[in-house]
Amino acid sequence: MNEKSQEKILILDFGSQYAQLIARRVREQRVFCEIVPCKIEPKRVQESNAKGLIFSGGPASVYAEGAPQCDPKLLRLGLPVLGICYGMQLGCRLLGGNVSSARAREYGHRRVRVVDRSDLFRGLDDDLAVWMSHGDQVDDPGPDFAPLARTDTCPYAAVRHTDLPFFGVQFHPEVTHTPFGDRMFHNFLFRICGCSGNWKMTDFIERSVADIRSQTADAGVVCGLSGGVDSAVTAAIVHRAVGDKLTCILVDNGLLRGGEAESVRTAFEDHFHARLNVVDAAHLFLDRLKGVTDPEAKRKTIGHTFIEVFEAEARKLRNARFLAQGTLYPDVIESSSPLGGPSATIKTHHHAGGLPEKLGFELIEPLRLLFKDEVRALGAALGLPEDLIWRHPFPGPGLAVRIIGEITPDRLDALRKADRILLDEVRAAGWYRKIAQCFAVLLPGASVGVMGDERTYAHVVAVRAVESQDFMTADWVHLPHDLLAAIANRVINEVKNVNRVVYDISSKPPSTIEWE
Repeated sequence: MNEKSQEKILILDFGSQYAQLIARRVREQRVFCEIVPCKIEPKRVQESNAKGLIFSGGPASVYAEGAPQCDPKLLRLGLPVLGICYGMQLGCRLLGGNVSSARAREYGHRRVRVVDRSDLFRGLDDDLAVWMSHGDQVDDPGPDFAPLARTDTCPYAAVRHTDLPFFGVQFHPEVTHTPFGDRMFHNFLFRICGCSGNWKMTDFIERSVADIRSQTADAGVVCGLSGGVDSAVTAAIVHRAVGDKLTCILVDNGLLRGGEAESVRTAFEDHFHARLNVVDAAHLFLDRLKGVTDPEAKRKTIGHTFIEVFEAEARKLRNARFLAQGTLYPDVIESSSPLGGPSATIKTHHHAGGLPEKLGFELIEPLRLLFKDEVRALGAALGLPEDLIWRHPFPGPGLAVRIIGEITPDRLDALRKADRILLDEVRAAGWYRKIAQCFAVLLPGASVGVMGDERTYAHVVAVRAVESQDFMTADWVHLPHDLLAAIANRVINEVKNVNRVVYDISSKPPSTIEWE
């Protein structure tokens, strides 16, 4: 991935909640990209062989004290730069323009009138729907800028520098609310940056295998398997690189779905030829989770216990110096500021960070720069079976983060049964492949109900089903009412101490996909 021949776009993160969406739009054009800190040094940009830069949006005002900045020299490297919202305002300000608080702020749907269609807006209409989200705007870009588009209240909705290859747009082309955004990115990447769109999974596999072989030499590699697509694809590509030097470990933490450990073993034996060690540690995990109700405390307890169990098993292996993890790009982005950028932490991820340092292993993360859909494409290119590739994501902490409140054997049993019914019904109705992720959640407290002639106080189960391309944003799925009714009827009738089923109709953002 770091070879000089790799065509690449760098996305400078100024704190935008949409930085990952920019990356998705670029990769959809078959151009590889990375999100990097806004304080990246010009020398590193030159060494990266980047074809162009994109400055993301951000919540700050460019003229405020402490606002994220970049090195002004980046604008004079000769590389095309596309500034989006905050990125546009910063670029214009660094090149002599003025930014101030807008007299009429613009949020949501707006229309822009294009006044120059020669490059960025090539092939687009004169009147376009866009998504705005700004309180500041460029009120005077200076004599070295030419306007490309405007709105009634924003005369410089898009601009370009007359001498330098800097382009700026006040709106957000990366969101789906800007319908022509993909075409604008296409113009920037291919017409302005000169990209060829040659990034494909076969190249990724070749480079990754070569990198893993070079990194590991003759040393052994340990990989933690969960049965999900991320760890399976990680194991597959590492196995292709190192063969029998790979040993996989599955820690049964007692928080897996029903029959999960056995299904992982079966799938592994059918499709892999590496060693698999299964460790039954259910009692240890459940003992340590007694009385724990805080979501982050659950994750940390599970993470620390996992490290302890995994370490004990890994130490039995001779010549094992490396640890392979199925960390994805969204894990990296949500677990910390993306590659040193200013974005806020959302939650702690089970796979991202901490483990190699505690175990003394060197880390291998072959999927670290990939989104979920790209991991599935990689799995297909590696020849993994479809039922494994399209398996819905399952969180590292397992059912612990799908039980709101304390985790007990009875509550685990109820959730396992409800979740199995949900997945059975969704599969039978032909909806499993149409949904990015669906699962059941056990809510705290009790709901009043009537069963027979008696009043009951029993558990409430929430059903969550979302559609998403990259799991950075998601919308709830409009499941048929008869399917929801079948799920609810079976759960209430077949799961002890459950008398109510509800359906979650919130999107991400503002909600997350998982409840905890």
